[in-house]
Amino acid sequence: MITVNSRNYDGSVRKSWQCQIIETRGSLLRLIGKFDTDVYHPDLGHIAKGTVSYEYYWLDRWYNIFRFHAPTGELRNYYCNISMPPAFENDTLDYVDLDIDVLVRTDFSYVVLDRDDFERSAEIFGYPTELKAKVEKTLDELIEIIDARRVPDLPELFATSDTSRRGTR
Repeated sequence: MITVNSRNYDGSVRKSWQCQIIETRGSLLRLIGKFDTDVYHPDLGHIAKGTVSYEYYWLDRWYNIFRFHAPTGELRNYYCNISMPPAFENDTLDYVDLDIDVLVRTDFSYVVLDRDDFERSAEIFGYPTELKAKVEKTLDELIEIIDARRVPDLPELFATSDTSRRGTR
């Protein structure tokens, strides 16, 4: 088991959880975790105990992707985080969450979340102009990936034949 820490820009821990490593390939770390309690999330609704989280982190990318499966096994949704590239050391994966997220539904419609949280954090933590620009560029890249349903070096993650749906910003 490893510990995953989602951190604020100042280094303080936001959330922490345990996962198992499924695969490491190049800069990719593929993890799996399971919700050990029911959770209510304002954007995701009720997440049942036993929900499985497949987590994809790249040590050189400014996003990570979660694929949630209900306890019964069916795909629940994807959740993409804009974040600074993580560090993996001593069985701990640390990343700085930069607030903006993209919720991708099973029909591949999506919605960009938490822009207000990003603006608030940018003010609180004094994000440099370059960081804010990188977040916007990464969001555009992530939207292109979702629309194309093709994650670089991991095409099977979003593989589907239906390309008719698009999201909202």
